[in-house]
Amino acid sequence: MGKVFDFIRDSGKALGFGSDWQPPDTRVLERELDDLELASDRVEVEVIGDTAIIRGEVPSQDLLERLIVAAGNIKGIARVEADVDVPVERETRFYTVKEGDTLWRIAEIHYGHGQGGSFEIILEANRPVLAGPEDIYPGQVLRIP
Repeated sequence: MGKVFDFIRDSGKALGFGSDWQPPDTRVLERELDDLELASDRVEVEVIGDTAIIRGEVPSQDLLERLIVAAGNIKGIARVEADVDVPVERETRFYTVKEGDTLWRIAEIHYGHGQGGSFEIILEANRPVLAGPEDIYPGQVLRIP
């Protein structure tokens, strides 16, 4: 078993429409990751219950973190298990957005007072899940480079 990351199951992007919404299955999650241009022929994704399991090889810690955040911020996913070979670059940091948070405030928490302008680093690290700084919501998990 790899590392396990917890998310809020009832928070995040709902895949499906209105009353047709159901927790994602493997096929739906694979399609979402493909649409976000995060899919790879060296990575397998499987959904078992409310857990997304990512297996295989990724070329960078950055891509692994993007996969974890993209899968975990989908409604119906409560945890992501990453059993992936990745070159060692640095320790992964994640942050769960709280009520009233802004990317500016989150940047100051992680990079220090007066460093709110570094929010763009966090924004870029979480694309394509975040299109802009206003796209965050309580319960969302962001990766902090």
